Amino acid sequence: MGPVLNGLVKLQSVENRLRVEKAKLTRCRRNVIIQENQIRSLQNAIEAKKEEVQLSKIQFDRLELELKSRDDQIARLRAALNTARTNKEYAALLTQLNTTKADNSKIESQSLELLKSIEDDETECKEIQNQINEQKQHLEQRRTESEMLAGKYQAEIDKIQAEWDNVAQNIPDKSLEIFKRVTETYDGQAVAVVEQQNGKKGAYSCDGCFMGLTAECVNLLMTKDDIIRCPNCTRILVLGSGEHI
Repeated sequence: MGPVLNGLVKLQSVENRLRVEKAKLTRCRRNVIIQENQIRSLQNAIEAKKEEVQLSKIQFDRLELELKSRDDQIARLRAALNTARTNKEYAALLTQLNTTKADNSKIESQSLELLKSIEDDETECKEIQNQINEQKQHLEQRRTESEMLAGKYQAEIDKIQAEWDNVAQNIPDKSLEIFKRVTETYDGQAVAVVEQQNGKKGAYSCDGCFMGLTAECVNLLMTKDDIIRCPNCTRILVLGSGEHI
């Protein structure tokens, strides 16, 4: 291979290292974002639970007011029993009294259940808040570690990027533009090596997509220092280092 294709092979090697370091930096920062999202999710949960507690307290207060009103009604009915003039009037007041007591019993049960629910929800709020506090401590530790690692990865990225720029300046602009476009298409892997299929003479394939290549395509690579692209995946084809096809 000539200087153009050799340059692209070298650039691909540097590109691979560059993307590895960039991926490390991305993962490093993503861990902090994940931790922040977990805290945000817990904060949303505790706010929703607090709102639920507030609504339950309003309902509990309403039931308590209703019970107070019914207690007053029961007191009046008991007083009326003492002044009833006929058995019929007494029986009617007693029925009304017993009905009101039964209704009160149901409301008291609802009120107790609601109070238990409020206590459980408030306990859950405390547990969620403890989780938030714990997660925040972990976040600060992770953020500190992430910043240290990010600085290390960024320094390595800058170093490799300088190497990439140095190699790229020796590659013709048109070839370099093609390389850049293909790297974006295939997540950085622009160059594919021509392979001989199962050791069969005259049978070749692209190691990027594994589709067959013509002998004419391979002959062009052996005789010219031009970019030849795989007709199937469009990667830039090169011969294997030291390989005689």
